Amino acid sequence: MIELQDISMKLLIIIFGTIGLAAFGIIFGLIYKGVDRKISAHMQGRIGPPIRQPFRDVVKLFTKENIVPENAIPWVFHLAPLIGLVGAISILLYLPIVPQLDGGFTPLLSASGDLILILYLLMIPSLAMVIGGFSSGSPYATVGAQREIVTMIAYEFPLAIIIISIAYRISRPDIFSQINNSNVFALSTIASTPVWNYVGFLGFIGLILLLFVLVIVTPAELSKIPFDSTEAETEIAGGLLVEYSGRNLAMFYLTDGVKTVVMASLIVALFFPYNLSSLFGLESFSAMIVDIIFYLIKVLIVIVFSVSLIRVATARLKIDQIVYTYWIPLTLISLIGLVLIIMDWSLGVGWIIS
Repeated sequence: MIELQDISMKLLIIIFGTIGLAAFGIIFGLIYKGVDRKISAHMQGRIGPPIRQPFRDVVKLFTKENIVPENAIPWVFHLAPLIGLVGAISILLYLPIVPQLDGGFTPLLSASGDLILILYLLMIPSLAMVIGGFSSGSPYATVGAQREIVTMIAYEFPLAIIIISIAYRISRPDIFSQINNSNVFALSTIASTPVWNYVGFLGFIGLILLLFVLVIVTPAELSKIPFDSTEAETEIAGGLLVEYSGRNLAMFYLTDGVKTVVMASLIVALFFPYNLSSLFGLESFSAMIVDIIFYLIKVLIVIVFSVSLIRVATARLKIDQIVYTYWIPLTLISLIGLVLIIMDWSLGVGWIIS
């Protein structure tokens, strides 16, 4: 009977936690999209829309007619946006963003190798757009879908190298012996074991290189300039989303907002998992509030550097340039980062900060 009550309680926590994280991802995803548009506008000498504009856009789209193209496959056309949104929200469940009363964050769900699972879940929103594009029957959407698949193939390799590099460093005996959780591919383990504290000069340079590559991968994951050839309004009239309207387009818009929070939170969890509550010795609700505010600020800073600055400073790349960028220079940089981390431990030049 007690076990049944425990299971029921855990199910309730997961259900309400999922609803809360979905609301968090959607609301703050739209807020950060508004901030990004405002900052980008000021960088270009424009006033820009108000920060609340994304909310207005979503409300307006949900009130518009949902048009289905004549040559589309209706059920696939309608299902793709929902799958994309659910896939993006699912990633939030495995990120350490649930605040704790004693300070810090923990994921709502945690499994063996959940970081590998996140890599797969990151593909779902993109694959949903690809499926939706193909199902629309539009030649422009078909070209956009083909470009999206090629872009995904290009950036997945350096992204995987980043994950392997961090997991490798944590798995080494000097760190592994100090952690209670033996799962080095769990984000909760990585977040509780900041790798910056366990590297020397070579490892520090290696982590800087890996962080740089992840920052460049982020706009491709979000289909932002200069890696937005899948949409490219001036070339293929919007590409993947050219035939979408109404609530379907709104769901893709929400998916983009949630995925923005996901990518920024992933960078924070991997490279900046520090909290202010422990530094100031705070406890209970004060610790939770301070850590939440600090987390939201870190996410905003990551978005500004990985999305806003890059989008304003660069022009759109062609699809062959995108593939070359990820397969040659960024893959080489990430491999150099991995080699430096390996050398750092092998030569015994790392330090440990207790």
